[in-house]
Amino acid sequence: MLRSPTFRHFALRLLRGATIVAAVSAFCYGARLGAASTALLLLIAVVLQALDSSFAESAAIAVLATASLDYFFTQPLFSFTVAGPLEGISLLCMLTVTLLITRIQARSRAQARESGLRRANMEGLYKVSRELLALPPAAAAGTALLEPILAAFDLRAVCLFDGSTLECYTAGASASDLEAKTRGGFIAGNDADYSEAGIAVRCLRARDKLSGAIGFEGLRDARVTAPALAALALGTLERTRAFHSAAQAAARAEAETTRAAILDALAHEFKTPLATILTAAGGLRAGACSLPQQTELAEMIETEASRLGDLATRLLRLARIDQEELKPRFRATDAAELIARSVRRFSRLWPGRNISFREMREAGELWADAELIGLALGQLVENACRYSPAGTPVFIELGSQDGLAAITVWNAGPPIPEGERARIFDRFFRGTEARRSAAGSGLGLYVARKIARAHGGDLALLDDRQDEVGFRLTVPFSTGEVSFAGRDL
Repeated sequence: MLRSPTFRHFALRLLRGATIVAAVSAFCYGARLGAASTALLLLIAVVLQALDSSFAESAAIAVLATASLDYFFTQPLFSFTVAGPLEGISLLCMLTVTLLITRIQARSRAQARESGLRRANMEGLYKVSRELLALPPAAAAGTALLEPILAAFDLRAVCLFDGSTLECYTAGASASDLEAKTRGGFIAGNDADYSEAGIAVRCLRARDKLSGAIGFEGLRDARVTAPALAALALGTLERTRAFHSAAQAAARAEAETTRAAILDALAHEFKTPLATILTAAGGLRAGACSLPQQTELAEMIETEASRLGDLATRLLRLARIDQEELKPRFRATDAAELIARSVRRFSRLWPGRNISFREMREAGELWADAELIGLALGQLVENACRYSPAGTPVFIELGSQDGLAAITVWNAGPPIPEGERARIFDRFFRGTEARRSAAGSGLGLYVARKIARAHGGDLALLDDRQDEVGFRLTVPFSTGEVSFAGRDL
C-alpha cells in the first residue's frame, strides 16, 4: 500500500524530466545550436529537475541529458561513439557537472527538510510546554497531560504510565497496543522503539529513580523529539506530585492545629465543672450531718473527679509537647524522689496494682527537667497499670546503662507482637492488644521518647523476660551537665 504511490511519483518525475530533456534537445536541434549552447540549456533543465526530485531521479535525467548531447550534437551525429578526446572530455565534464549539481541540490533539499522538521518540532515543544505550564497543578495529570502532546504533534496516540499510582492513561486511538508496550517499557526499565508500528517508548526518571513511562505512536523524528517530550511530561508529573504533597502537608498542619486547639479547649472546659464537682464533694464529705454512706460516696466522687482532672491535664500537656519543640530546663533532680512520687500517685489511682520501686544502684541525681521526666515516667507507669492484668505487680527499677541513668518499668503481660515492635513509638499508633483492652490517643510513648531524646537519652522496649514487658528510659546523670536543648528531635 505504501509502495504504489511512491513508485508512481518516481515514474512521473522521470517522465517529466525526460520530456524536458527531449523538448530542449528538439529545440536546440531545430535551431541548429552548437554543442556548447545545447549543453548549457540541458544543464539548466537538469537543475530544474533536481529542485523537487531525489538524487536517483535527478541522476537518471543527468545521464539522459548527456546521452542526448552525445547523440544529437557531438560528432559523429546520431551515434554514441566519440570522435575525439575533446568531445569525450566535454561529455564527461557535462555528466560530472550535472551529477554534482544534482547531488548538491538533493543534499540542500534534505537539509532544508530536516531544518523544517526541527523547526516544527521546536514549535510543537514550545506549544506543549506552554500549555502544560498553563494547566493548574491539581489537574496536570492523566489525559490532561497527554492531550496537548497529541494535538501539537498530530500523533495517533500517546500513553502515560504513572509509576506512583500504577495507572495507565491514553489519549488518541492506538492501532498497535500502545498501552501494553508502554507498561512493558516501565516494567523493563528501558527505552524501546517499535519502528514497524511507529511506536517509541521512553522511561521517565527523576533523580535516577524510575517514576513512569510514556509512549508515542506516530511521532516523526522520535529519536530527537521523544526525549524532549518525555522530559516535559516528567517535569509536569513532578510539579503535580509536589503540589499534592504540599497540599497534603498543609492539610495535615491545619488538622494538627485544629486538633491541638480542640484538645486545649476541651481540657479547659473539663476543668471548670471538675473544680465545681470537687468543691461540692468536699462540702458533702465535711458536712456534720453526713451519714457514713454519704461520706464514702462523697470521697469516691472526689477521687474520681480528681483523677479525671489529672487525665485532662495530662492530655493537654501531651498535646502541647507533641506540637512544640522541646527545650528542657535542666537542673539536678533526685531520681529516687521522682520515682517515689510516681509510685505514690499511681498507687492511689490504681489500687488494684501493686506498684513497687527497686534501686539497682546507689541513688543519684539526674541532669534533667523534672517536670518533663516526671511526665514521661508517669506515662510509662500508667501504661503498665492499664495493660497488665488486675492484681499483678508493676516494678520500677533504677539503674545505669552506658553511663546514663536507666529507669525501667516492668509489668506482667504477653509480649508485643513482632510486627508492632518497630511502630509502638510512632505517633498515634496503637497496637492490636492496646486497642482491644483500653482507650487511648497513641501519643504517650511517642511523647515519652521525644522527652528522653530531648535530654540526650532514649526510650526502648524490653521484652526479654518471659510474660513481662518493660520500657527503659535513659537520662544523663548530673555529673554530665551538658545541655541538649538544641538537639534535633
